[in-house]
Amino acid sequence: MRNSKYTKEFRDETVQLILNSEKSAMQIAKDLGINDKTIYNWIKVYKKKNNITTPIDETKNQSKSSQQELLAELKQLRAENKLLKQVKDVCILQR
Repeated sequence: MRNSKYTKEFRDETVQLILNSEKSAMQIAKDLGINDKTIYNWIKVYKKKNNITTPIDETKNQSKSSQQELLAELKQLRAENKLLKQVKDVCILQR
């Protein structure tokens, strides 16, 4: 494990500040003079350690079958939309 110039307490407090602040992580990183990639890594580690998930994390963990179902539905809806456009065009031409 590499030595960090930031204590665990400082990293945790910074992440808590980010999670509870109106400011973006990037802005807080800038305010503290810390590389934003470092901050985002701290957030990732903190969330994993404390089992914190966000809606974005849950979407990433969505099962492949759910994704396949959504893609199939999207394909079906696009085909239906195409058919409806064709029907509309025929109705316009018949006027």
